[in-house]
Amino acid sequence: MSMMNAAELNRLAERYPQVLERSLWQRYRIPFSICTLALYFLFCWWFFAIGKTMSEANWGIAGNYLADWVSYEIRPEFDIDRDGALTISYPRFDPIGPNPNPDWIETKRETITRSEPQTPVAAAPAPTAPTPNSTFSFMASPNPQASTATSGTETNVAAAQVTSEEVITEAQVALSGTARIDIAGDRVTLVRGEETVTLLLDPAKDTVTVEGARPDWVEQRLEGGRVIAYFGSAGWIDVSSDRVRVRKRFFGWESFVFDTNSPFFGLSSGEVWQTITSGERIDPKMSNLALAWNNILYNASWQHLDVWTKLLQTIVMAFMGTLLAMLVAFPLSFVAARNITRNRPVNQLTKRFFDFVRSVDMLIWALFFTRAFGPGPLAGISAIFVTDSGTLGKLYAEALENIDDKQREGVKSVGAPSAAVQRFGVLPQVMPVFASQALYFWESNTRSATIIGAVGAGGIGLKLWEAMRTNSDWENVAYMVLLILIVVFLFDGISNSLRSRLMGKSRH
Repeated sequence: MSMMNAAELNRLAERYPQVLERSLWQRYRIPFSICTLALYFLFCWWFFAIGKTMSEANWGIAGNYLADWVSYEIRPEFDIDRDGALTISYPRFDPIGPNPNPDWIETKRETITRSEPQTPVAAAPAPTAPTPNSTFSFMASPNPQASTATSGTETNVAAAQVTSEEVITEAQVALSGTARIDIAGDRVTLVRGEETVTLLLDPAKDTVTVEGARPDWVEQRLEGGRVIAYFGSAGWIDVSSDRVRVRKRFFGWESFVFDTNSPFFGLSSGEVWQTITSGERIDPKMSNLALAWNNILYNASWQHLDVWTKLLQTIVMAFMGTLLAMLVAFPLSFVAARNITRNRPVNQLTKRFFDFVRSVDMLIWALFFTRAFGPGPLAGISAIFVTDSGTLGKLYAEALENIDDKQREGVKSVGAPSAAVQRFGVLPQVMPVFASQALYFWESNTRSATIIGAVGAGGIGLKLWEAMRTNSDWENVAYMVLLILIVVFLFDGISNSLRSRLMGKSRH
């Protein structure tokens, strides 16, 4: 067939203009689609107040939260006495270790005199003998002089005890090269770059006053209430009327291997290796290698053994829930398939059952089974099992309804019974699809098990939620998220490899 030239096309367009003429939709569908999409985005921008939210967002706080994932904090606390003396303390599991004396905290010590009043003690009256030939009276003392002496003794008060003590009166905390905090009695000075803010503390009234203008990196929600100041990646502080809590940030995961209670804490990798291989036994009950491994597993800051156990629990939850769902969905899918079971009411009843169990989200089922069975892996397995029974049943039934009937008819034509027809005429066509879908759901449920674990269904999800609720252990959150990602990537690779092999076999 030869190509038409321009003249022939013009003659054809003149004879049949309605055929070659483009419709209004064909001419303007692209600009119309672009305008519709732009209007939709504008509506979303207005409806969800995206512009207002972004303009009012505190991006400094967001940056602090992101930095918390890849850093740790040392948290000294400065308690301020009424006489201006400072007491420095650290939390129990602070990563600075025992006997803290960081070089980024400089203190000034002075000797102050404190007077401690003593409790007055009344002296017992001296016994007096009755004077001979005296007249006794209930109104008068038999010995006026003795009475006067006794009265004077009872009103004596012991002098107050005066002591001298060397205390910390001023402290300077260097958060970074451009950020520091000066604490001196009832005055706290914050320096961030070229900005300086002074806070006045009044323990008697339990108030904190910001002197002058308050920059946006200093937050005080209530007048006279506590003040929180953010110093970017250097850290942040929390100031109340009698206490200054400092959070200095260091990048990295401190105490990840050995915590501050371990005898290996603070040693270099070479020193740890030398102690394990040739050092004297630290604990008489076990070798240094066993002690080091025990210290790693029971690290109080990171709880490696508990985290790994919960992660394994999550994997088992996903596997068992998917396996049970597959075993239940497999026979029910034959009942739901119209070309296998020739009974429409039974087909519809089975399919509506699938719709019911899969229409309720897995998270809702997890809440229900947590209430029924209590917190633990059983609730998580049950939630995955119920939800996936409906989803896999529907997918299996649709796969059965789309098989090639010629293979089944061929087996049936040789007089094979019904069970043999299904075994040799149906299963070879659908088993690779069934296995592939089950593998995909197993991989997906590994992620879902983390979510349902957060509501009490066990596994690492509950551990993750506990770390997030503290709002201070975000490095632990990052650690668990990283473990979950590794497991999901690993299972995704295994699942894809198995699925490709199964589907590849089905094509030969």
